[in-house]
Amino acid sequence: MDTQNKNKRLFVGEVLSDKMDKTVVVSVERVFRHPMFGKVLKEKKTYKVHDPKEQASVGDIVEFYEGRPVSKTKYMYLTRVVKNAVLEASDATSKDQL
Repeated sequence: MDTQNKNKRLFVGEVLSDKMDKTVVVSVERVFRHPMFGKVLKEKKTYKVHDPKEQASVGDIVEFYEGRPVSKTKYMYLTRVVKNAVLEASDATSKDQL
């Protein structure tokens, strides 16, 4: 990772779509307490993340950061794939067969 990227905000989320070329849509869930009422709330936000190597697929957990805009709506860059959805699914089926 470059030295200039260390000050960028890092996010972790789940890939919802990988149908676009070099772009994945990632959902990030944030849990916080309402400042006035004290109720715990969940908030989801989706980001379009630049994935030049096209290494992420639907269901993967990915880490990405904020950077300069690539297009009108895309300003996030993929850092790494934390968990592969395909590997988890194959592990679950192999455990069921035992």
